[in-house]
Formats: sequence, structure tokens, C-alpha cells
Amino acid sequence: MKKILVAMSGGVDSSVASAVLIEKGFDVVGVSMKLPNLSNSSCCGERGIEDTRKVSDYLGIPFYVINCKKKFEKEIIDYFCAEYQHGRTPNPCILCNEKIKFGLLLEKAKSLGIDAIATGHYACIEFDEEKKRYILKKARDRKKDQSYFLFSLSQAQLKRIVFPLCDMEKVDVRRKAKKLGLRVHNKDESQEICFIDSDYRDFLESRKISFSKGEIVDENGAVLGFHRGIPFYTIGQRKGLGAHKKPVYVIKIKEKENKVVIGCGDKLFSKEMIVEKVNWIDRKMLQDKQKFNVRIRYRHRESPAEVLPISDRRVKVSFLKPQRAITPGQAAVFYDGDIVSGGGWIREVC
Repeated sequence: MKKILVAMSGGVDSSVASAVLIEKGFDVVGVSMKLPNLSNSSCCGERGIEDTRKVSDYLGIPFYVINCKKKFEKEIIDYFCAEYQHGRTPNPCILCNEKIKFGLLLEKAKSLGIDAIATGHYACIEFDEEKKRYILKKARDRKKDQSYFLFSLSQAQLKRIVFPLCDMEKVDVRRKAKKLGLRVHNKDESQEICFIDSDYRDFLESRKISFSKGEIVDENGAVLGFHRGIPFYTIGQRKGLGAHKKPVYVIKIKEKENKVVIGCGDKLFSKEMIVEKVNWIDRKMLQDKQKFNVRIRYRHRESPAEVLPISDRRVKVSFLKPQRAITPGQAAVFYDGDIVSGGGWIREVC
């Protein structure tokens, strides 16, 4: 019987993932991550751990809690704050998957003599015999698909990961949980950023990050007002910019000049961007210009674009149609149909 470590959050998805693996004959070991007590969120907090303990007892599987506080603080929280300080908008969930869930937990599994780790993510992994590579694909449930958050995983990680909910719809997951008698069958969805209760600005202030006030300017550099610090602004933001004759938005953040540039809504549209730290999944590297469907945010609809390699891990993306609010710091993920070819971090809007 193959042993597998399941990362459990106390939610319905990871609970059903564990149950599915048990039904398939795996020797399941449940594990939860103990993170810094930064919010009242039920995900990854004390309530989540307690719910996981009860589910594990009900399923009859061993359960452990791993202290990830120090690693999470260094890899996720510090990154989150630093990105805002540099005028970028971070995506901590992607980094948490790479560094914590499929980084730290995989190391823990290995130390326990366990070859594989599973989660309740909605995504699929297949091995391509022709390419001799593990391929990441969209889940059957398109509304819940989380492949966007997984683009940075390596071949070594994908080789040891199992996604039991790959072919399941969310409604079927809840139905199965209820049928199995799992108490979490109707538990609410967890929020996207587990350590933020409401507004990220409140969190930044609680961390006492350094920032300085500066000018709010238009595209021509004319001073229209003053901002409280660039960490408190993001591309596309409309609130907190002062009174103006017509609706205005943050269209650019100039970190070095400590300026926030505002303009009309049509100024938010751009066709080109530079993406760095690119990780390719279905190939070793991009040899030449190629068309992909590109997603610039999790809830963003994919849009066709040409991706041109600049160097091994840096590309220029040119959309066929202008995209609204391309945001440095967010991830750009390249899709070839259902397949995640790769992705990287948006660093510059051209």
C-alpha cells in the first residue's frame, strides 16, 4: 500500500481528497500547517486545525501539525510586504504553493519516507510520454480551476504531487462529503489570502513597514494631490485619490520617484508587458515566438498573445487586444488549450 501525505486545511476539498485516496487504497497521513496567527481566517488557523483533527479521526487516519511559522514569515509575509513597498501587487498564494505546500511539506514527507503529497487543489497532473515531462492541466471544474496558482512548480515537485479532485465538480465534492458524513460538507469557502482579514492596507500598517508620502500626478507630471505611501496603492485603484472632475484610476506607480500616476479609465489598457522569472512546465524553454492564451490575474479571462523569449527566464508578451490594468507583481500564466505551458511574474508594462 502506497503511503501519501495529504495537506489538510479543515475544508471540504482537502477532506474529500483524503477520503478519495483512502478509497483508492492509499495509506493516508493527514497534516496541517501551523502558521503565524495573523488573522481570524478559518483556513490554516486554529479552527482549521481543529476541524482537520476531527475529520482525520472520523476517517481513521493519523494526523500531524507541522510548525511552518518561521518559514511562512520569511518566504511569504516578508515577500508580501516587500512587493508593496516596491510598488508591485503580490500574489502570496502562488509563492505559498511553491515554497510551503509543495516545498516544505514535500521535504517533510521525504523525511518520513513518504514519496507523494496530495492536496484539495482543482488541477490535474499527467505524464507526457512523448515529452518525458509532467504536465499541469486545468481541472474539470473550470469555475474552481486553480492551475493559475501552480505555474511555478518544478518537474521534481510535479512528479510527487497528486490532485484527487482533478475530475470532480465542486458540487460533487460537497455531495460526496455529505454522503460520507463529513461534518465540513457545508463549510464556507476560505478566503484567497489566508492571513488578511479585510483590507491589505490594514495589514501593512500592522506590520509597520517603511513608506513615505509623495505626489499624485497626471501623465504629464502635473501634481494633482498627495499620497500616503505607494504601498497603499495598486493599479486600477479608484478610491483614495481625492476629488476630481471625472473618474480617475491609478495607472502607474513610480517607485523610484515615489509618485502615483492617475488617469482616465482608458489609460488602464495596455498591449505589452515584460514577464520575468518564467517557469516552463511543458518544455525546457521557449525557443521562439509562440502564441498562447495568457491570464494576468486569477479571475481574468485568458486572452491570446504572442510570447517572445528575451532570455532563458524573461519574455515579452504582446496581446492581440489591449488588456485592462496589467499589474506588476501579479502572475502571467501561459495556456495552450487546457495545458499550463508556463508562467512568470509581471515586472513591467510597456
